[in-house]
Amino acid sequence: MALRAAFFDVDGTLTTERVWRGMLEYFRQRGLRRWTRRFFWAYHMPFYLLYKARLVSQSVFRRPWAAHLSWFVRGYTLEQAQDVWDWVAQEYLTPYWRPDALELIKKHKATGDLVVLVSAGLTPLENAIAREVEADMAVGTQPELKLLRATRNGRPQSRYTGKLAGPVCLDEQKAELAKAELKARNLDVDFAASIAYADSGTDIFMLEMVGNPIAFHPDEELLPVAQKRGWKILE
Repeated sequence: MALRAAFFDVDGTLTTERVWRGMLEYFRQRGLRRWTRRFFWAYHMPFYLLYKARLVSQSVFRRPWAAHLSWFVRGYTLEQAQDVWDWVAQEYLTPYWRPDALELIKKHKATGDLVVLVSAGLTPLENAIAREVEADMAVGTQPELKLLRATRNGRPQSRYTGKLAGPVCLDEQKAELAKAELKARNLDVDFAASIAYADSGTDIFMLEMVGNPIAFHPDEELLPVAQKRGWKILE
């Protein structure tokens, strides 16, 4: 029998704060990656200003922003990077969870629904967030890993390259990557019976993926779309 799933966006849906800020704060507090932080802001600020001036779309602004978060863990082992993911999920985001969103997750879990987080954030970070909110799985932007041939203890070890191993989980990729991950896990989901919660115009493809789309605290781009299509709106 096919499962009913509840798909949740993260930034702006589960949280009132942007998750990427937590990553930058981790490195700022520890005085790490100073030049990476400076270059990150210098590179992306023009896109931000163009977006605020409505000269580029939210997707054009957000796609490279999400992709380049992988710069911060370049050269890190899985173990080193795990400290970043756990700190953001367990400490930084604590005051920013939306209580109504967490309550919805509990209700879906109680009824036996599969709870899936789908976000543009890096996949290992989204996995840490999924564990924190007790979601069943997460789909995100996959950072690239490189297997090293030799290490001090003689065992091979993987390190992040600072690049991506796939597309940014945004717009149409949110739906495509979510479906691909479910298929890879041999999970049969009834999309017509499933539900999706999201706040942004970049989530429209994910909302279209299910029979019960819900605009959850929608932004100015998603709200008119939800109103026009008759989607449920939760403020």
